[in-house]
Amino acid sequence: MTYKETTEYLFNQMPMFERQGASGYKEGLYNTLMLDAHFNHPHRHYKTIHVAGTNGKGSCSHTMAAFFQACGYKVGLYTSPHLKDFRERIRINGMPISEEYVVKFVEDERNFFEPLHPSFFEVTTAMAFKYFRDEQVDIAIIEVGLGGRLDCTNIITPELSIITNISFDHTQFLGNTLAQIAREKAGIIKDGVPVVVGEYNTETRPVFEEVAKSHGSAIIFAADEQEVVAAQPLNNGGMMYKTKHFGELVGDLSGLYQIKNANTVLTAIRVLSESGQYPQLDANTNPNMIVAHARDAFKQVAASTGLMGRWQTVSTNPLVICDTGHNVGGWKYLSEQLKRVDCRSKRIVFGMVNDKDIDGVLELLPKDAVYYFTKANTKRALSEIELQKMAIRHGLVGNTYPTVKQAYEEAKQSASQADLIFVGGSSYVVADFLCAFV
Repeated sequence: MTYKETTEYLFNQMPMFERQGASGYKEGLYNTLMLDAHFNHPHRHYKTIHVAGTNGKGSCSHTMAAFFQACGYKVGLYTSPHLKDFRERIRINGMPISEEYVVKFVEDERNFFEPLHPSFFEVTTAMAFKYFRDEQVDIAIIEVGLGGRLDCTNIITPELSIITNISFDHTQFLGNTLAQIAREKAGIIKDGVPVVVGEYNTETRPVFEEVAKSHGSAIIFAADEQEVVAAQPLNNGGMMYKTKHFGELVGDLSGLYQIKNANTVLTAIRVLSESGQYPQLDANTNPNMIVAHARDAFKQVAASTGLMGRWQTVSTNPLVICDTGHNVGGWKYLSEQLKRVDCRSKRIVFGMVNDKDIDGVLELLPKDAVYYFTKANTKRALSEIELQKMAIRHGLVGNTYPTVKQAYEEAKQSASQADLIFVGGSSYVVADFLCAFV
């Protein structure tokens, strides 16, 4: 098979939650454990960091990877979903897995895994874990796919668990209360392994504390640590951070939500540095080295890891920004950031999938913008017509377009150089946009 044929096989022949929704989700770890045993437990051959949470886990995972790369380690990074190419999901020091490896893995192993009827994510996770062993990485940053307790990445025993935050998302699988969702996410906590929790509230903190205590795990709440003392957006993009232990840091990732992510990551780095397991991170012997590595990492996360779609500036004439924020928790930050953009008018290319709190997101969107309602190329996408009807009830005005490409082209044709065009509402909208125009 060619690489294109191989990825089409993976996308179309296996249940895939990202495209199908609930029908593409497989609960439980049976297939994962079978695959893991078949490949002789590859994840046991390198250290790992496990990252879960409702929002921010992608940014935190990439930033942690950038940090270890800055330290000189060979770093695996496993994240989802991809935006332009399947290979984005599996990287080493920022370089995507090769097309040849993907093709050979499927050709060599399909006779084993096909009888299991695995999901797309189960096979992809097995591929990533094996690839990292074959390439002899020092450490791998592993992002949870969905939830935590029953996620197929949850067979690892990491050096550190990170849970960024909890808000309402995937409630059909994870529960209808924040406490229930927190318990599912807390399922990544392992015996004796410390856990850093980025944000909490009165519902989630007791859950995290209870689960951590049951596993004998030290728990550190980054919000209590307040590693980031102050933050200021920079005129040319990015963020300037003033911190407790790292001095001033320039971060290349824009977006107000990155302040919380930075606080979480820097707290995680402090916890790891105190473990004494990594020569480059030993705070007792060379604290200045840790600070230097963190500064190097923060200023080049996107360049060193390939991260896309986080308040990403695509063009400046007119200003075009895309972001993968796709739920109420993410849009609380995005809405505030959109208000701060100095422009003549805002034009928002917007689409959502049908299993989110759509009304909750629509209520947060700016009322003074012109909307280009659309749908992404996925079965989960909400019809642009239905989205427009729902948006009208929230005082939002705009026309409908059957594809993201058409919506953006109309927005760009109508925009002046002083306007802002924002593309988002769903990771898949951003994916379609980046594939078509970037």
